Amino acid sequence: MYDVIVVGTRVAGSPLAMLLARKGYRVLAVDRATFPSDTPSTHYIHQAGLGFLKHWGLLDKVIASGTPPIRKLNFSYTDIVIKGFANPPAAGTMPEGIDAVYCPRRTVLDKILVDEAGAAGAEVIEGFAVRELIFEDDRVVGIRGAAGAGPEREFRAKLVVGADGANSTVAKAVGAEIYEGSPGACFIYYSYYSGLDWGMQHRTGFGEQQFASWPTNDELAMVAVMRKRDRFREFRADPDASLQEIVSQIDPEFGVNLKDSGERAEPFRPMLYPDNYRRQSYGPGWALVGDAGYHKDPFTGWGITDAFKYSQLLADRVDEGLSGAKPMDEALAEYQRDRDIQSASTLELTLSISELSLTPYYDSVFRATSLDADYTKNFFGLIAGTYPPEKYFGEQELAALYEKLDFPVEARHTTKDGVRA
Repeated sequence: MYDVIVVGTRVAGSPLAMLLARKGYRVLAVDRATFPSDTPSTHYIHQAGLGFLKHWGLLDKVIASGTPPIRKLNFSYTDIVIKGFANPPAAGTMPEGIDAVYCPRRTVLDKILVDEAGAAGAEVIEGFAVRELIFEDDRVVGIRGAAGAGPEREFRAKLVVGADGANSTVAKAVGAEIYEGSPGACFIYYSYYSGLDWGMQHRTGFGEQQFASWPTNDELAMVAVMRKRDRFREFRADPDASLQEIVSQIDPEFGVNLKDSGERAEPFRPMLYPDNYRRQSYGPGWALVGDAGYHKDPFTGWGITDAFKYSQLLADRVDEGLSGAKPMDEALAEYQRDRDIQSASTLELTLSISELSLTPYYDSVFRATSLDADYTKNFFGLIAGTYPPEKYFGEQELAALYEKLDFPVEARHTTKDGVRA
């Protein structure tokens, strides 16, 4: 009998299993995959996410894997250009001392996390497919499944957690309902290239399209392009030519460099963005974490960081339930409530700009930001997860910025639904 069974051992499941095992609980973690293995991902870990890795004692392992540091970020939205990096957080605040961001391959990051869960004392079974949950009196009490063609096995626990992604087997089995959602807007194609030294680029515009690039392991650059879903069939007819076209249209200089020096090292990874949603993420004997319970468009690259953040949150609440500090159902309800509150601003921002075009409000905010060095620092603090969105988008703060810049009065958007001087 386990205290907790975690289904899925990537960036949400492995940290959860590790944290609970470190607290002394008996944990089983299973995944249909074996490691190292790949999975679709933006790779990007914000400073806030790196703060969790540092706190858990894992950041040095990511750095030692050869993942290159990134200390300058380049964003553009048509003619708006914002370049720079966030100031390191003050001493004593998380993520203290982190002066770079990293974009590790998932073959690297997930292996580190799975191994650390095992080292912490969790029992890890790779290549294990969960076929069904075990219920007793409408309460989840365990799982049934098998590893490959092996015999069916049954495991029981006080709590079963689904960390198994957007198509979560656990979420389907318990009938977890979506209570907030919106359709995915775009598709993405990405691969890995040698011969490119672009640093971190996030470039949007010129016909609702984007290219992004950042350095990753093995001296390769990940290059991704995005367009609206209705252009997916057109793009996939010739992905190489289509990617070249997007990069060249957004920045001709980068387009020439890609054509002359870039060499694709691996097959393309295509993906239609899943819908955005919040699912009911707890019930009798079960909980959901990571994309199983909450998913948003990958445009802002917050998936890995949020997986870390809310795995830590869930681990703390589950500890309260298992230790008897409070009833488990109450602890899990607090987990979902706090997750929704803490993620609200990130979700709202992501959905607002992931259509690959800016509303007049965001156009004015980002345009003014690009003209002011101090507010540019605030922007990168927002990106890093270290500067509060309520201050960056605060009405008084924006009004003061517009006044400082003598910004055109008719373009002074301090609220999303109006213009105020």
